[in-house]
Amino acid sequence: MKEVSLYAWAIPVYVVVIGFEIIVSHIHERKLYSGKGTITNFYLMLLNMLIDLMVRGGGLVVLNYFFELRFTEINSPILYWFILLVAQDFLFYVLHVVDHFCRFFWAVHVTHHSSEEFNLTVGFRSSVFQPLYRFIYFIPLSLIGFKAMDILLMYSITQIYGILLHTQTIKKLGFLEWFLVTPSHHRVHHASNPIYLDKNMGMVFIIWDRIFGTFQEETESAKFGLTTSVGSFHPATVLFHEWKSMIEDIRKTEGLKNKLRYIFDKPGWSHDGSKLTSSQMREDYLRNKDSGSLQRQ
Repeated sequence: MKEVSLYAWAIPVYVVVIGFEIIVSHIHERKLYSGKGTITNFYLMLLNMLIDLMVRGGGLVVLNYFFELRFTEINSPILYWFILLVAQDFLFYVLHVVDHFCRFFWAVHVTHHSSEEFNLTVGFRSSVFQPLYRFIYFIPLSLIGFKAMDILLMYSITQIYGILLHTQTIKKLGFLEWFLVTPSHHRVHHASNPIYLDKNMGMVFIIWDRIFGTFQEETESAKFGLTTSVGSFHPATVLFHEWKSMIEDIRKTEGLKNKLRYIFDKPGWSHDGSKLTSSQMREDYLRNKDSGSLQRQ
């Protein structure tokens, strides 16, 4: 199986680059890694892999079904794989935006962002329950003539690339910054600085963020993690803290409309204004920054 061969190649690469980053971190006393953080990253990865294996058959059945309904085919192998790469990356961008702007899906995705460290093992810190619905976003690929197994293979390839973006060791990469997602872009994505929230959603290509207005250059030091720290490494807390918070919000409000908005509106939406969404945090930050600049003048 091509995926198995791919991971057999990738695992030694991960071991080498993670080992290198740990050594560099130790030499320069940067403390990029901690035992608890690294263990958390890997057990979340294992849970994600377990769920992925459990539902993969169903996902393949669905994608194969829509492949039979395809309305076109791409005969050139080079064109086939290139279009698959670009199209899947765009659909992952769409999935990623939904994960950030709908609280129900943010409760799934938040585990990937909850680490206050940023190192290569954070790339393995998976959105544990995402395999339950991720394949739905790839149905359009089946309809335009891409085989289910090829879709999964390309997703694995882009994931390998995405994992390698989780590093503070590599700074900026020159002209590549214009069209590829780089470690610099991805540090922005994982930061809780107001100016960085919900930015740089791409996996391979940064062009989607540039086109749709979710791009942000790395202009200030990143503070990693969530705007409100989870404050615990307990497995249940890491996995379910946002679900617990969402249920508490639903219970404290009246009316079906407000209850549904706590599930499907942006994270941070509140019926009484007691919380802030990412865009409101960013607006406050920019307003205060501008006010401070005027006062100094």
